[in-house]
Amino acid sequence: MTIHIGAKPGDIAETVLMPGDPYRAKWAAETFLEDATCINEVRGMLGFTGTWRGNRVTIHGSGMGMPSLSIYANELIRDYNAQTLIRIGSCGGMQRKVEVRDVILAMTASSLSTPSRGIFKELNFAPCADYGLLRAAADAAAAKGVATHVGGIYSSDVFYDERPDLNEQMTRHGILGVEMEAAELYNLAARHGRRALAVLTVSDHLLTGEALPSEDRERSFGDMVEIALEAAFA
Repeated sequence: MTIHIGAKPGDIAETVLMPGDPYRAKWAAETFLEDATCINEVRGMLGFTGTWRGNRVTIHGSGMGMPSLSIYANELIRDYNAQTLIRIGSCGGMQRKVEVRDVILAMTASSLSTPSRGIFKELNFAPCADYGLLRAAADAAAAKGVATHVGGIYSSDVFYDERPDLNEQMTRHGILGVEMEAAELYNLAARHGRRALAVLTVSDHLLTGEALPSEDRERSFGDMVEIALEAAFA
């Protein structure tokens, strides 16, 4: 039990999927896991542990933004021995070739700053995904026939961004999409010797203005969860 996670020792699996929204964690656990049990609800941040094809899995919310994710990922790693952490969430597309409903596998995650910035000081550390997870996720997506893009993303500190010039540079340099958590997850995984990956569904597009209709979100997000689970246990 930690300050933010009320789970008992042994309640949390070594493989953890981390959506930002705690209710998305509940939906994913009820949809994809067998015998899912709620193991945390401190501050409304829901976590569930069950099995997928006989493998123990925890699905735990991270909240919005890197500071929130950092709290939960740190405690999951340091206090519950999580070994594989996969972010499952939505993102905004930033390239014409990326369409709404597509899946992005984040090879790298650029950012203006992260909670780890104080450790790195003047160093521009380049956080990246675990290659084994990345390759397995790409294979799983291909087998499912899901339109998938592998490359760099941008982890932003703000949702209501007022830096169109920065977005233009991200697009110019091939960044596939923008979200708010992956860069710090990759930093923490590197620091503690764990595996991490971000599997993201494109829910809206910064260039075209298109957005995923609410009635289509569940089906599209389901592909993302299945890809993450396949990758974790490949």
